Amino acid sequence: MKTKILFTLLFFACGIHYLYGQTNLQIAPETLATPEKNGIWLQPAQNTKAQPIWGFANGIRIGIAPLGGPRGLIRIYTPYLEHDEFVVTNFIAFEPIDKAKNNRGLSELEWSQLDNVRGKRFWSGNTPEAPSFPDQYYPAHGVIAKENGVETLTVYFFCETFDNGADIYVRTKFTEGKPYEFELTTYTTEESDELNRFILTATMGNKARLRTLHLADGKTKEAGQLWPSYKDSNFTEHNHTPVAEMIKDKNGGVWFIASPDEKDPTKAVYAEDTHTHWKYTGKKATQYWYCSNPSNELEGVVNGRYTYWASKSPIPGGIAYENFELTEPFQSGQSYIFGITPLSPEELINHIMK
Repeated sequence: MKTKILFTLLFFACGIHYLYGQTNLQIAPETLATPEKNGIWLQPAQNTKAQPIWGFANGIRIGIAPLGGPRGLIRIYTPYLEHDEFVVTNFIAFEPIDKAKNNRGLSELEWSQLDNVRGKRFWSGNTPEAPSFPDQYYPAHGVIAKENGVETLTVYFFCETFDNGADIYVRTKFTEGKPYEFELTTYTTEESDELNRFILTATMGNKARLRTLHLADGKTKEAGQLWPSYKDSNFTEHNHTPVAEMIKDKNGGVWFIASPDEKDPTKAVYAEDTHTHWKYTGKKATQYWYCSNPSNELEGVVNGRYTYWASKSPIPGGIAYENFELTEPFQSGQSYIFGITPLSPEELINHIMK
């Protein structure tokens, strides 16, 4: 298991690139070897500098730095929505809360203790016993296995120690037959300070302009109704949905579902100063979190923004959800599923209730 010994790594000479309003040391993704197709899977090429991308050849994929975007985030790619290859539909950040002082770690925003760059360093491994801070240009291949006759692809993500003492890692797993989702399981190392919570938050709901939460009994929560007068350029306060109000399936699992409220998001009219990367292209989709064994304390949490992150550019159509997450007291080995499906929310809910 990785240790807390921190040391400085020398980087290749590369420029400071600004994307999504934040600084990120990276190289052009097209200079790295493209992922290898292995049956239904995509995995990083081996024995060469490679794009750190894992997932379905014809479905959802994930990646980490040095691919485009801020550090300290998992990138989520959805080419089945007719998006270009490196268009990120959402990100997932790691945000552990320590038990001693209740301080929330922020993988995207904390400064790295390795190189003094904003964003904690992520790296990948094939097992929970990964080397500390390996060369970021040589990602793990991921492990293909069969579970009850169903093929899976698993890769572990590690993160340098947080300022609050949290030392964590996450197992991600893709499962055959479920091409629009992946599982994330949260762990701490033996060296970690004790945690109160370990939140996995989807950080970029504004890209898809998610505005409707779909709850039990046909109820919804609309961003515009939660914060009708908010016009600032920061985040709103959080809104909490208890587990009792979420959609439940026949096995007792709960679903926290968000969707856009626009018929065709590609026809939105943007302010002139809106950066190109915020402009939605491709098919509309529904995003969701799922927990198969929720505690009674599980909540769905969102906040909102009226302007796009790190800008004054107003979001077309008004305020939308930005962070979108499940949270409950930390238990090592708890699993959550995140998905982005081309199904409408109504179609997804009908599928859940079968």
